[in-house]
Amino acid sequence: MPIVAAGLHPTRLIVLLSALVAFGPLSIDMYLPSLPAIARDLAAPVGLVQFTIGGFLTGFCLGMLLYGPLSDRFGRRPVLLAGIALYLVASLACAFASSAEQLIALRVLQAVGGGAGSVMGRTVVRDVFPLDRAAQVLSLMHLVTMIAPLVAPVLGGWLLLAAGWRSLFLALALFGAVCLALVALRLPETHPAERRGEVSLASAFSAYGHLLTDTPTLGYMLALGLTFGAMFAYITGSPFVYIDYFGVAPQHYGWLFGLNIASVIVLTTLNKWLVKRVALDTLLQAQTAVIAAAGLALWLAGAHSLLAVVLPLLVSVGLTGSIGPNTMARLLQRHSERAGAAMALAVSGQFGLGMLASALVAALHDGTPRAMCQVVALFGVAACLGLQLIRLPAATARPQSSTL
Repeated sequence: MPIVAAGLHPTRLIVLLSALVAFGPLSIDMYLPSLPAIARDLAAPVGLVQFTIGGFLTGFCLGMLLYGPLSDRFGRRPVLLAGIALYLVASLACAFASSAEQLIALRVLQAVGGGAGSVMGRTVVRDVFPLDRAAQVLSLMHLVTMIAPLVAPVLGGWLLLAAGWRSLFLALALFGAVCLALVALRLPETHPAERRGEVSLASAFSAYGHLLTDTPTLGYMLALGLTFGAMFAYITGSPFVYIDYFGVAPQHYGWLFGLNIASVIVLTTLNKWLVKRVALDTLLQAQTAVIAAAGLALWLAGAHSLLAVVLPLLVSVGLTGSIGPNTMARLLQRHSERAGAAMALAVSGQFGLGMLASALVAALHDGTPRAMCQVVALFGVAACLGLQLIRLPAATARPQSSTL
């Protein structure tokens, strides 16, 4: 195995891959506390500055779709190094932006670069770990990356107070520089030329067509993306629901948010134990059914009390940390020859459905928790139904590796 030959211990490798996957949450969550300060400093409307989030998500999705096939054709290492380098340069440029429009454009470039880490971090798992360990490793990586949304807003708030909003982008540039150095010095090529074959660049991108016409693949991707969308509906709607509707003090909102992070950690730890004992497809069927039931309970009772909102969300949000690694492990098993494209399409679809869920919550907002509850329920039920596609025959026969 190339990682062992390079002397990089599996535990250290998992930490490095987790850091690569954390490019997205760190880049979004760290600068959230600074949005008002950015609007004041750049003399820009708050709505325009908020578009730096949407711009980042757009660039992130586009970047991921680009890197997957490129890595299948040219290898993981050059694609990863180029992406992180772009992220580093764009982060530095963000720190010196002189207008909101300029910051939006630079955030898109930053996201395009950061998408390489998010895709390659997961793809390398398929390259270097046996299939029967992929779900466990992805679950462990998810636990490590959960540190990012816990720490990033707090760190961002302190940096904002100490050195202003531009220091946040300098910190992200430093993070990118550290990751770039570690990849350059410690991570060898995990998808060597002899494993790529004589695949042209056009055929590498045509992998998306094969993926989208494979019925079970669509089932896994729908389960992954729709449960992620339900979580984004919660992230979008919960500040208003908790603070404005139920009267939770703003300083206490973080505790309720942290409960869901704790739920993700607990249920992901449980998932690591379950994947050794239960077939992944059986486990996924049970997990999506529970998410659907929790979403319906939230819809039926969510407007009546704070507890009726918090308890179903602990289950619905918490299980996203298990469904993500499990569906990705199945996709990596099913498409080992197109691992980069499979991960790129899956993660890009994840963020795309997250943006859709967020937009629906905003569009349906009526001053009550109803919009958030409805969208969480809708996406949870749709995820459960979408997963049923794995029961249907594939469009084309595919070679199967060892069973997870």
